[in-house]
Amino acid sequence: MRLTVKNKLDVKKAYGAFSEPELTRSGTIDDHNIILTTNKECPFKCVMCDLWQNTLDYTVDIGAVAKQVRDALDTLPKAKHIKLYNAGSFFDRQSIPKQDTFDIADEIQEYETVIVEAHPKLISAGCFQFAEYLAPQLDVAMGLETVDPEVLPRLNKNMTLDDFERATTEMLEHGIFVRAFILLRAPWQSEESGKHWAKESIDFAHSIGVECCTVIPLRPNPRIGLTDFEPSTPESLEEVVNYGLSKNKGRVFGDTWDAK
Repeated sequence: MRLTVKNKLDVKKAYGAFSEPELTRSGTIDDHNIILTTNKECPFKCVMCDLWQNTLDYTVDIGAVAKQVRDALDTLPKAKHIKLYNAGSFFDRQSIPKQDTFDIADEIQEYETVIVEAHPKLISAGCFQFAEYLAPQLDVAMGLETVDPEVLPRLNKNMTLDDFERATTEMLEHGIFVRAFILLRAPWQSEESGKHWAKESIDFAHSIGVECCTVIPLRPNPRIGLTDFEPSTPESLEEVVNYGLSKNKGRVFGDTWDAK
């Protein structure tokens, strides 16, 4: 049952296009252009997700997403790096047709880095073909969420840690860098257990070769409202991020989206 209506979107337009600074692997702080494309809702209906609110109920026509990206690029400043996020998986053909991924690649060949998001189970030949075709370096961000053995199966993520490790290993073998999204205080976790499992999740990600971790304090949203959940504190986010940085095994970001 849908808990609330989706936001009204125009299939001809990306629903977001903006630029923000980010620390790069080389240690510089560079502007990153970000495009949020409009496409079909992700089939993995995770308990904690609120991204579905900016999606469609149908598969878009071939060429639609590529045009969204092309038009959005015209509004953005010059930058070395670009993120193409679609509230799901870039390699989900129901969200973004295969031809569009290559048409998009043609539009962004002058960038140094391209970052997309994907579910571990959708990392396969299509991802590797895209990386080979692409001139820029490809980074793929995946939702690890939590390594808590009691909570991960309850998130409806349809993923195991083995799935995440398999996808990471295969991408590294194809020269693709991997990012991990990690939840701070997932549903059914207390403040203390939330911090504990976020730190454990960073350690797991680092152990399998993930180069960049983003710690996300879970926000209230219509879907999560039916679970045992309370948001974490800014102090906990700072503690977890500092823990990750102390390991000196890659970048660790704290997500402050919608923070007051």
